[in-house]
Amino acid sequence: QVQLVESGGGLVQAGGSLRLSCAASGRAFSSVTMGWFRQAPGKEREFVSTITSSGGSTYHADSVKGRFTISRDNAKNTVYLQMNSQKPEDTAVYYCVLEPGELYKATMTWNYRNWGQGTQVTVSS
Repeated sequence: QVQLVESGGGLVQAGGSLRLSCAASGRAFSSVTMGWFRQAPGKEREFVSTITSSGGSTYHADSVKGRFTISRDNAKNTVYLQMNSQKPEDTAVYYCVLEPGELYKATMTWNYRNWGQGTQVTVSS
């Protein structure tokens, strides 16, 4: 059993920045891939970013490339999403995800069996 707890969401003006955090606890694995998805009202859940266990490989959706950065601290079992130059279209509930193993460019919801409860990010224009 894995628990994922997100934090750091909130309200920000367009052009501003937020950093999301996701702390994992529970069952330990030798390696895990972690990432973020988001879901805006009335839209399907979509991939945002992913990072491999070693942190050596990251992948971002085209819509956030150059603005968002994913990173992780394995000592703290925590993954971060630094969001800069935010746009109103970034408004969504952001979900942290985790899957045992080393997954590369894992962008589908079914790639991940462990999901957090989500944190709301609202970007005002």
